[in-house]
Amino acid sequence: MKCRPGYFLVVSILLICFLFSCNSDYHPERTRRGYFKIDFPEKEYKLFDQPGYPYTFEYPVYANIIKDTTFFGDRAEDWWINIDIPRFNGRIHVSYKPINQKNKIDSLINDGFKMAYKQHVDVSTGIEEARLETPNHISGMYFSLGGNTATANQFFLTDSTKHFLRGALYFNAAPNADSLGIVNDFLKQDLEHLINTMKWK
Repeated sequence: MKCRPGYFLVVSILLICFLFSCNSDYHPERTRRGYFKIDFPEKEYKLFDQPGYPYTFEYPVYANIIKDTTFFGDRAEDWWINIDIPRFNGRIHVSYKPINQKNKIDSLINDGFKMAYKQHVDVSTGIEEARLETPNHISGMYFSLGGNTATANQFFLTDSTKHFLRGALYFNAAPNADSLGIVNDFLKQDLEHLINTMKWK
């Protein structure tokens, strides 16, 4: 069988192209999924100090506070609020219970741990616990949850005798640790400010 001279030229060119393409560098950054750029506002806070509420704290000026009327098998307490952050489609749920014969401190603390682990332990890549001691001598616990959980930041605060307050940051979006990570980090600073400025009345 005779081969034409042009045949070898074409095969040689294809072979050279194939060999050079196998040695090209892989650039993983070219395959990463992109997310929208987020412009964050300047950090500035205002005081929440409403009559009838047993606590005060500072919260971001880009947030709104509304009374929580949600029911969780029991009526929503008089001092439950939501701190809505429309710019990021986020909400900090704040619940408060007085410590008394009905609401014993051990039970409230156990509930605080259960709420952090319940429905999250199966999807979380890890839950870190950190003890809190604020400048106003309020103690508590902070929970940082990794992975695609409904909430990545939760906490509770108490004086162990009269007051118990719990907070959790949620987003009205599908849980995605990659896309929400930068917003979570930004709002975590606001949670820390809220915690450190908390005072009981």
